[in-house]
Amino acid sequence: MRVAGIGRTAKALSLSALIGLVGCGQGSSAPAPAAPPPPEVGVITAAPGRADLTTELPGRLEAFRVAQVRARAAGILQKRLFTEGSDVKAGQPLFEIDAAPYRATLASAQAQLARAEANLMQAQALADRYAPLAKSQAVSQQEALNAQAAAGQAKADVAAGKAAVQTAQINLGYATVTSPIAGRIGRALVTEGALVGQGEATPLAIVQQVDKLYVNFTQPANEVMRLRAALAGGQLQRAAGKEAAQVQVVLEDGSVYAHAGRLLFSDLSVDATTGQITLRAELPNPQGQLLPGLYVRVRLAQAEVADGIWVPQQAVRRSAQGDNVLVVAEDGSVAARPVKLGPPRPGQALVLSGLKPGEKVIVDGLQRARAGGKARPVPWTPPGAASAPAPATSAAAKS
Repeated sequence: MRVAGIGRTAKALSLSALIGLVGCGQGSSAPAPAAPPPPEVGVITAAPGRADLTTELPGRLEAFRVAQVRARAAGILQKRLFTEGSDVKAGQPLFEIDAAPYRATLASAQAQLARAEANLMQAQALADRYAPLAKSQAVSQQEALNAQAAAGQAKADVAAGKAAVQTAQINLGYATVTSPIAGRIGRALVTEGALVGQGEATPLAIVQQVDKLYVNFTQPANEVMRLRAALAGGQLQRAAGKEAAQVQVVLEDGSVYAHAGRLLFSDLSVDATTGQITLRAELPNPQGQLLPGLYVRVRLAQAEVADGIWVPQQAVRRSAQGDNVLVVAEDGSVAARPVKLGPPRPGQALVLSGLKPGEKVIVDGLQRARAGGKARPVPWTPPGAASAPAPATSAAAKS
């Protein structure tokens, strides 16, 4: 009987040990950690469309015409005949230089001319009288020839006298300094009593035509070359419209000038020091609002694209292999798309090829997404474009 009890006890102990081992095995196998959710990224939907490729470039205004008023006659400046900063007409008197020496020179030249004309009269009369006498041999041929030579010399003296009178009149005219062009005159560079024109043409003032202005601006040569390549390849079209491309001027306060200008030309060479190409446009300035020398921004529409896609500049990634963007598929998978870019505009990049309409482009969260991984797309809202606050609840609704 004791042996049988011992056997039952051993079986019970073996069963308990087996149950303990099974329990220990179940407690040691912890559940595997759950995979982290895909990162949230801000996306936009690619939508192609026609757009003007407008480039904004730095520029500076220049007067349409600039004329330096200089003293061409030497003498003492006696009068200033204009108001500084006023508008003047072409030919309007501006300064008077002491003209007394030039009047005296003119009078002397006129007297010399009168003497030459009197000598011509006498010499011609003698030559006319000797001509028939020489034929009848009443005077010698030599005397007749001398009379004709004296008449010819007298004619030359008269011509020289007339030239001297004309020169004296011109110099006398220089004593009154006139405006060479119509425009706005600046400050006088000399005052009354100054000796001017002595040995050189002394600058007296500057007249500038400002009813229209030139605006000179520069564009990087690499942008110009890329634009021309896109035009030649058919990705872009030339800006439609008028004979010359139009430009808009943005002033320092950010406002757009009311009058549009027209592009005149682009330079044929690149500045070796800056790598820029110079362009020039003509700008109306009927009210004289703009002044020469003012720095402005110039907006120039250079081309059009029929099916380009504008994306925020921050969506484009640059690498040694080229430009690319990240797109999110319907199942959340992320892929890289190599893209070809056109001329940019502030804050945006133009995708000419590489994107398909409707694809979701990652704009925000690029540091959290990677090609080949997963992401959860949400619509991207540009900074500063947050939704407006809800309108205040009316008093009746509150009650």
